[in-house]
Amino acid sequence: MDTKHITVLGSGNIGLSLAKGLVKANIFQPANITLTRRNAAALQPYADLGYQTTANNAEAVAKADIVVLAVLPQQLNKLLDEIKPALNPAKHLLISVISGVSCQDICNHLDFDIEVVRAMPNTAIAIGQSMTCLATSNASAENLALVKSMFDTVGVSIQINEELMTSATALCACGIAFFLRSIRAASQGGTEIGFHAHDALKMAAQTAKGAADLLLQLASHPEQEIDKVTSPKGCTIAGLNEMEHNGFSSAMIKGIKMSADKAGVLYKND
Repeated sequence: MDTKHITVLGSGNIGLSLAKGLVKANIFQPANITLTRRNAAALQPYADLGYQTTANNAEAVAKADIVVLAVLPQQLNKLLDEIKPALNPAKHLLISVISGVSCQDICNHLDFDIEVVRAMPNTAIAIGQSMTCLATSNASAENLALVKSMFDTVGVSIQINEELMTSATALCACGIAFFLRSIRAASQGGTEIGFHAHDALKMAAQTAKGAADLLLQLASHPEQEIDKVTSPKGCTIAGLNEMEHNGFSSAMIKGIKMSADKAGVLYKND
Protein backbone atom coordinates (compact mmCIF):
# COMPACT_ATOMS: atom_id res chain seq x y z
CA MET A 1 0.00 0.00 0.00
CA ASP A 2 3.06 2.28 0.05
CA THR A 3 2.06 3.85 -3.26
CA LYS A 4 -1.60 4.37 -2.42
CA HIS A 5 -3.28 7.24 -0.60
CA ILE A 6 -6.51 6.92 1.38
CA THR A 7 -8.88 9.74 2.27
CA VAL A 8 -11.50 9.46 5.01
CA LEU A 9 -14.38 11.85 4.46
CA GLY A 10 -16.10 12.46 7.79
CA SER A 11 -13.51 11.53 10.38
CA GLY A 12 -15.69 10.51 13.31
CA ASN A 13 -15.30 7.43 15.50
CA ILE A 14 -15.44 4.86 12.70
CA GLY A 15 -13.23 6.74 10.24
CA LEU A 16 -10.58 7.60 12.80
CA SER A 17 -10.51 4.09 14.22
CA LEU A 18 -10.02 2.65 10.73
CA ALA A 19 -7.19 5.09 10.05
CA LYS A 20 -5.45 4.19 13.31
CA GLY A 21 -5.90 0.47 12.65
CA LEU A 22 -4.34 0.74 9.19
CA VAL A 23 -1.33 2.58 10.63
CA LYS A 24 -0.95 0.17 13.54
CA ALA A 25 -0.93 -2.75 11.09
CA ASN A 26 1.68 -0.98 8.92
CA ILE A 27 -0.64 -1.08 5.91
CA PHE A 28 -0.53 2.70 5.56
CA GLN A 29 1.72 5.38 6.97
CA PRO A 30 0.03 8.45 8.52
CA ALA A 31 1.37 10.62 5.69
CA ASN A 32 -0.61 8.50 3.21
CA ILE A 33 -3.92 9.10 5.01
CA THR A 34 -5.96 12.28 4.71
CA LEU A 35 -8.67 12.93 7.30
CA THR A 36 -11.42 15.46 6.65
CA ARG A 37 -13.90 17.14 8.95
CA ARG A 38 -15.89 20.34 8.76
CA ASN A 39 -13.98 21.54 11.82
CA ALA A 40 -10.46 20.61 10.76
CA ALA A 41 -9.05 22.08 13.97
CA ALA A 42 -10.54 19.12 15.82
CA LEU A 43 -8.13 16.88 13.88
CA GLN A 44 -5.01 18.70 15.09
CA PRO A 45 -3.91 15.80 17.34
CA TYR A 46 -3.85 13.60 14.22
CA ALA A 47 -1.98 16.22 12.22
CA ASP A 48 0.64 16.19 14.99
CA LEU A 49 0.99 12.43 14.42
CA GLY A 50 1.68 12.89 10.73
CA TYR A 51 -1.77 12.43 9.20
CA GLN A 52 -2.86 14.93 6.58
CA THR A 53 -5.95 16.86 7.69
CA THR A 54 -8.25 19.29 5.89
CA ALA A 55 -11.80 20.58 5.64
CA ASN A 56 -11.63 20.56 1.83
CA ASN A 57 -13.24 17.28 0.74
CA ALA A 58 -12.75 17.74 -3.00
CA GLU A 59 -9.08 18.51 -2.59
CA ALA A 60 -8.63 15.46 -0.37
CA VAL A 61 -10.36 13.21 -2.90
CA ALA A 62 -8.26 14.47 -5.81
CA LYS A 63 -5.05 13.12 -4.28
CA ALA A 64 -6.53 9.83 -3.07
CA ASP A 65 -6.78 6.35 -4.55
CA ILE A 66 -9.21 5.06 -1.93
CA VAL A 67 -12.01 7.24 -0.56
CA VAL A 68 -13.93 6.28 2.58
CA LEU A 69 -17.40 7.80 2.86
CA ALA A 70 -18.07 8.04 6.60
CA VAL A 71 -20.76 10.70 7.01
CA LEU A 72 -24.38 10.40 8.16
CA PRO A 73 -26.96 9.23 5.58
CA GLN A 74 -28.59 12.67 5.48
CA GLN A 75 -25.22 14.27 4.67
CA LEU A 76 -24.28 11.94 1.82
CA ASN A 77 -25.92 13.60 -1.17
CA LYS A 78 -24.38 16.98 -0.37
CA LEU A 79 -20.98 15.31 0.05
CA LEU A 80 -21.27 13.48 -3.27
CA ASP A 81 -22.17 16.72 -5.04
CA GLU A 82 -19.11 18.34 -3.47
CA ILE A 83 -16.61 15.66 -4.50
CA LYS A 84 -18.10 14.64 -7.86
CA PRO A 85 -15.80 16.89 -9.94
CA ALA A 86 -12.76 15.35 -8.24
CA LEU A 87 -13.78 11.72 -8.72
CA ASN A 88 -12.24 9.60 -11.45
CA PRO A 89 -13.87 6.17 -11.97
CA ALA A 90 -10.65 4.86 -13.50
CA LYS A 91 -8.67 5.81 -10.40
CA HIS A 92 -10.88 5.89 -7.32
CA LEU A 93 -12.30 3.11 -5.19
CA LEU A 94 -15.08 4.20 -2.84
CA ILE A 95 -15.71 2.52 0.51
CA SER A 96 -19.02 3.44 2.13
CA VAL A 97 -19.70 2.83 5.81
CA ILE A 98 -23.04 4.65 5.60
CA SER A 99 -26.15 2.81 6.80
CA GLY A 100 -28.92 2.12 4.32
CA VAL A 101 -27.08 3.33 1.21
CA SER A 102 -26.50 0.85 -1.61
CA CYS A 103 -23.63 0.89 -4.08
CA GLN A 104 -26.15 1.71 -6.79
CA ASP A 105 -27.57 4.62 -4.75
CA ILE A 106 -24.13 6.22 -4.82
CA CYS A 107 -23.62 5.63 -8.55
CA ASN A 108 -27.12 6.92 -9.29
CA HIS A 109 -26.52 10.16 -7.44
CA LEU A 110 -23.13 10.66 -9.07
CA ASP A 111 -24.67 9.81 -12.45
CA PHE A 112 -21.72 7.61 -13.41
CA ASP A 113 -20.40 4.17 -12.49
CA ILE A 114 -17.58 3.92 -9.99
CA GLU A 115 -16.43 0.94 -7.92
CA VAL A 116 -18.03 0.95 -4.47
CA VAL A 117 -17.58 -1.45 -1.58
CA ARG A 118 -19.97 -1.20 1.34
CA ALA A 119 -18.57 -1.90 4.79
CA MET A 120 -20.52 -2.11 8.02
CA PRO A 121 -18.14 -2.12 11.01
CA ASN A 122 -19.19 -1.49 14.60
CA THR A 123 -17.78 0.69 17.36
CA ALA A 124 -15.52 -2.12 18.63
CA ILE A 125 -13.35 -1.03 15.71
CA ALA A 126 -11.85 1.41 18.23
CA ILE A 127 -10.11 -1.51 20.00
CA GLY A 128 -9.50 -3.65 16.91
CA GLN A 129 -12.43 -5.97 17.62
CA SER A 130 -14.99 -4.95 15.00
CA MET A 131 -17.29 -7.40 13.25
CA THR A 132 -17.35 -5.90 9.75
CA CYS A 133 -19.61 -7.06 6.93
CA LEU A 134 -18.59 -6.26 3.34
CA ALA A 135 -20.59 -6.24 0.12
CA THR A 136 -20.43 -4.85 -3.38
CA SER A 137 -22.40 -4.87 -6.59
CA ASN A 138 -19.71 -3.61 -8.95
CA ALA A 139 -16.22 -3.73 -7.40
CA SER A 140 -13.57 -6.10 -8.70
CA ALA A 141 -12.51 -9.16 -6.74
CA GLU A 142 -9.11 -7.51 -6.32
CA ASN A 143 -10.56 -4.35 -4.78
CA LEU A 144 -12.91 -6.34 -2.56
CA ALA A 145 -9.93 -8.33 -1.27
CA LEU A 146 -8.06 -5.07 -0.69
CA VAL A 147 -10.92 -3.67 1.41
CA LYS A 148 -11.18 -6.92 3.36
CA SER A 149 -7.48 -6.76 4.18
CA MET A 150 -8.01 -3.22 5.46
CA PHE A 151 -10.86 -4.11 7.79
CA ASP A 152 -9.15 -7.28 8.96
CA THR A 153 -6.66 -4.95 10.67
CA VAL A 154 -9.41 -3.73 13.00
CA GLY A 155 -11.24 -6.96 13.75
CA VAL A 156 -12.92 -9.70 11.71
CA SER A 157 -14.58 -9.15 8.34
CA ILE A 158 -16.81 -11.30 6.14
CA GLN A 159 -18.33 -10.83 2.70
CA ILE A 160 -22.12 -11.03 2.42
CA ASN A 161 -24.71 -10.37 -0.28
CA GLU A 162 -25.51 -6.67 -0.55
CA GLU A 163 -29.23 -7.21 0.12
CA LEU A 164 -28.24 -8.37 3.61
CA MET A 165 -26.28 -5.23 4.50
CA THR A 166 -29.23 -3.59 6.25
CA SER A 167 -29.66 -6.74 8.31
CA ALA A 168 -25.93 -6.67 9.10
CA THR A 169 -26.35 -3.12 10.36
CA ALA A 170 -28.96 -4.27 12.86
CA LEU A 171 -27.14 -7.43 13.99
CA CYS A 172 -23.55 -6.16 14.14
CA ALA A 173 -23.56 -2.35 14.33
CA CYS A 174 -26.70 -1.82 16.40
CA GLY A 175 -25.98 -5.15 18.07
CA ILE A 176 -23.11 -3.65 20.05
CA ALA A 177 -25.66 -1.56 21.96
CA PHE A 178 -27.93 -4.56 22.50
CA PHE A 179 -25.17 -6.64 24.06
CA LEU A 180 -23.98 -3.68 26.12
CA ARG A 181 -27.49 -3.23 27.46
CA SER A 182 -27.66 -6.91 28.40
CA ILE A 183 -24.32 -6.59 30.25
CA ARG A 184 -25.65 -3.49 31.99
CA ALA A 185 -28.77 -5.39 33.03
CA ALA A 186 -26.66 -8.28 34.35
CA SER A 187 -24.53 -5.87 36.37
CA GLN A 188 -27.66 -4.28 37.83
CA GLY A 189 -28.83 -7.74 38.82
CA GLY A 190 -25.45 -8.30 40.43
CA THR A 191 -25.80 -5.10 42.44
CA GLU A 192 -29.25 -6.15 43.60
CA ILE A 193 -27.90 -9.43 44.96
CA GLY A 194 -25.08 -7.79 46.88
CA PHE A 195 -22.11 -6.64 44.78
CA HIS A 196 -20.82 -3.10 44.53
CA ALA A 197 -21.75 -1.58 41.17
CA HIS A 198 -18.20 -1.38 39.78
CA ASP A 199 -17.48 -4.99 40.79
CA ALA A 200 -20.77 -6.21 39.33
CA LEU A 201 -20.06 -4.48 36.01
CA LYS A 202 -16.56 -5.97 35.74
CA MET A 203 -17.89 -9.43 36.59
CA ALA A 204 -20.75 -9.19 34.10
CA ALA A 205 -18.54 -7.86 31.28
CA GLN A 206 -15.87 -10.53 31.76
CA THR A 207 -18.53 -13.24 31.93
CA ALA A 208 -20.03 -11.99 28.65
CA LYS A 209 -16.57 -11.92 27.06
CA GLY A 210 -15.94 -15.48 28.21
CA ALA A 211 -19.27 -16.64 26.81
CA ALA A 212 -18.49 -15.10 23.41
CA ASP A 213 -15.00 -16.60 23.35
CA LEU A 214 -16.40 -20.06 24.11
CA LEU A 215 -18.46 -19.88 20.92
CA LEU A 216 -15.74 -18.34 18.76
CA GLN A 217 -12.78 -20.42 19.94
CA LEU A 218 -14.60 -23.75 20.24
CA ALA A 219 -16.85 -23.18 17.19
CA SER A 220 -19.62 -24.24 19.50
CA HIS A 221 -23.36 -23.54 19.58
CA PRO A 222 -24.90 -21.51 22.42
CA GLU A 223 -27.20 -24.34 23.47
CA GLN A 224 -24.27 -26.76 23.75
CA GLU A 225 -22.55 -24.41 26.18
CA ILE A 226 -25.79 -23.70 28.03
CA ASP A 227 -26.32 -27.43 28.55
CA LYS A 228 -22.92 -27.61 30.28
CA VAL A 229 -24.08 -25.04 32.84
CA THR A 230 -27.62 -26.27 33.51
CA SER A 231 -28.36 -29.18 35.82
CA PRO A 232 -31.70 -30.74 36.80
CA LYS A 233 -33.62 -28.52 39.22
CA GLY A 234 -30.59 -26.21 39.23
CA CYS A 235 -30.30 -22.45 39.64
CA THR A 236 -29.13 -21.74 36.09
CA ILE A 237 -32.12 -23.30 34.33
CA ALA A 238 -34.42 -21.62 36.84
CA GLY A 239 -32.94 -18.23 35.98
CA LEU A 240 -33.02 -18.89 32.21
CA ASN A 241 -36.64 -19.97 32.31
CA GLU A 242 -37.62 -16.90 34.34
CA MET A 243 -35.96 -14.67 31.70
CA GLU A 244 -37.74 -16.50 28.88
CA HIS A 245 -41.09 -16.23 30.68
CA ASN A 246 -40.50 -12.46 30.66
CA GLY A 247 -39.65 -12.37 26.95
CA PHE A 248 -35.85 -12.14 26.95
CA SER A 249 -35.20 -13.84 23.59
CA SER A 250 -38.32 -12.39 22.04
CA ALA A 251 -37.31 -8.85 23.04
CA MET A 252 -33.86 -9.27 21.50
CA ILE A 253 -35.28 -10.66 18.25
CA LYS A 254 -37.89 -7.89 18.00
CA GLY A 255 -35.28 -5.23 18.73
CA ILE A 256 -32.99 -6.50 15.95
CA LYS A 257 -35.90 -6.62 13.48
CA MET A 258 -36.96 -3.08 14.43
CA SER A 259 -33.42 -1.76 13.94
CA ALA A 260 -33.21 -3.46 10.54
CA ASP A 261 -36.48 -1.83 9.47
CA LYS A 262 -35.24 1.59 10.59
CA ALA A 263 -31.79 1.19 8.99
CA GLY A 264 -33.40 0.37 5.66
CA VAL A 265 -35.07 3.78 5.36
CA LEU A 266 -32.49 6.14 6.90
CA TYR A 267 -31.19 7.30 3.52
CA LYS A 268 -34.53 7.16 1.69
CA ASN A 269 -36.30 9.27 4.31
CA ASP A 270 -33.67 11.97 4.00
